Amino acid sequence: MNKKDTCEIYCYDEEKVNRIQGDLQAVDIVSVAQMLKAIADENRAKITYALCQDEELCVCDIANIVGATVANASHHLRTLHKQGVVKFRKEGKLAFYSLDDEHIRQIMMIALAHKKEVKVNG
Repeated sequence: MNKKDTCEIYCYDEEKVNRIQGDLQAVDIVSVAQMLKAIADENRAKITYALCQDEELCVCDIANIVGATVANASHHLRTLHKQGVVKFRKEGKLAFYSLDDEHIRQIMMIALAHKKEVKVNG
């Protein structure tokens, strides 16, 4: 551990700690972590990004966009669906996927903007 990136003495602000611990208990941080973890996989991040670019895509479109088999794309889409990232609808024999809501698009776009900013600012 690098001494420059840690406190040199141990002390904490009890009021802040108690307040934020209380806040943490009031939110569903576990579900948020699971959702972010689902998107954190490279293929699922590609799928999420693809769905940011178009309102709705079928599984075959998604598989071709991300360079995966239909079975592999379906597997990733099931994970994203289970975590509330995407929703789907059936039309005959086709399954169409879209982002669950605008918040998912915002999360992806903010993450991309942040990464671009970090690169520029070094």
